[in-house]
Amino acid sequence: MICGTTAPLPREAAWEPVIGLEVHAQVAARTKLFSAAVCEFAAPVNSRVQLVDAAFPGTLPVLNERCVEAGILTALALGMRVNTVSTFDRKHYFYADMPAGYQITQQRLPLAEGGELSVPLAGTGRPLSVRLARLQLEQDSGKSLHDLDNNRSLIDLNRAGCGLMELVFEPDLRSGEEAAALVKELILILRRIGTCSCKMEEGALRVDANVSVRPAGSDQLGVRSEVKNIGSVRGVARAVQYEIGRQVALLESGGRVVNETRSYDPETAQTVAMRDKEVVQDYRFLPEPNLPPLRLSCSARPLAGVPDVDRLRETLPELPAATRSRLETQYRLTADSVQAVTTEEGLLEYFEATVSGGSGTQRDAEAVAVLLRMDVKALLNERGCTFADCPLSPSSVGEIFDLRQRDAISSSVLPLLLEAAYDAPMVAPSILVAERGWSQISDQVALVAACDTVLRNAADKVAKYRAASPKKQKQIFNQLAKDVRLACDNRANMAEVSKILREKLESRDS
Repeated sequence: MICGTTAPLPREAAWEPVIGLEVHAQVAARTKLFSAAVCEFAAPVNSRVQLVDAAFPGTLPVLNERCVEAGILTALALGMRVNTVSTFDRKHYFYADMPAGYQITQQRLPLAEGGELSVPLAGTGRPLSVRLARLQLEQDSGKSLHDLDNNRSLIDLNRAGCGLMELVFEPDLRSGEEAAALVKELILILRRIGTCSCKMEEGALRVDANVSVRPAGSDQLGVRSEVKNIGSVRGVARAVQYEIGRQVALLESGGRVVNETRSYDPETAQTVAMRDKEVVQDYRFLPEPNLPPLRLSCSARPLAGVPDVDRLRETLPELPAATRSRLETQYRLTADSVQAVTTEEGLLEYFEATVSGGSGTQRDAEAVAVLLRMDVKALLNERGCTFADCPLSPSSVGEIFDLRQRDAISSSVLPLLLEAAYDAPMVAPSILVAERGWSQISDQVALVAACDTVLRNAADKVAKYRAASPKKQKQIFNQLAKDVRLACDNRANMAEVSKILREKLESRDS
């Protein structure tokens, strides 16, 4: 469970939380939504700005076709109804990082509507169904940089005008855990279809959570608070859960929940009031006069220059839900392995390449999955890379897997061989084993001799073992086995060592 809140948790029998999410996903496009300026994270300040991004008079927006296609693909992947005609509107508000004084969005007629997302919930064995209200394209704002030393704010317009997909979900969630699970599944889908990088640490995916509570059994929604710009999956769970607890504590103490915007502080795991929303802000929406209605083709004969929904539908890859089902049926993977293979970046392709091998035979899929998500993943974490950019090829990992399965190397040598193969990716693992003398010692005569030497040098431990309780015996046995392993330079077949040691310790002749 993801927790870490300092606010009181709700009494489930008395209160029902109601949560709806709004997700802003930055389109994975080379250029911005209405200009040819390049979208690039961490570029030098104000170096990726064209005149239209800075709202110079006389400049006109030109719609980026890639952003439209990304929006259509996302809508199709989420089972939404794509509107063949959608429109753009101006949403007026005055922030320093919004130079035009308005945002171009799709308030009246969005790109897509409806839809439903099935979200797997860990540990429950049942999926959660969450409805979608709409998907609209809009432009991002710039970024305010606060210079506290000089008591001033500076504006970076590099992000201004980058394409966003705003996904509005219905209030079908009931906990922080469910909200986090929804964001995780959405990230998997967007990454799979390539419409958003979902790098929350870069602001490529930002979550707003609308949270309210109501008496259990009531069908009336309570007053909601909106928690803005949550920047991590764990943050979503913690922010929502804290806000639920805060509102319940407020109501049970006789207070009143105020309709307000709040921010989430990851340092304290608390939400903080920003501004109230008691007075409805008038955004003075009006049709964007410089952009005609966006028309799409859904026919078998697409119109030239018009995005075709049916053609884009055919390009959709296998989606995460279908992948999970296939991994369970085709490879008989456990739930933990399915979860790891589908969520870890680049692991699905790496796993299937490793399982298939090169000789037409298929390796033990579950054993391969365990090796990848445990041993290989630990190495990649240590080296700071992912399966997507790992220099260690699936064929090399497959060869290492085969060596271990044949008892050609010991479990202790396995991580050493993975490291060596990572550092020398062009050298076959079998050659590394031969060069470094890592072949497993399975010869009975050699293992018995090693065990005899250890037992002879540890006569006091042997005596304590025979007089100890079963729990203490296990500790002493593990220490003796470790001594044998070290004596054999981590090359001993530990399954055989355990048998030999147990026989000798139970015999009074040793």
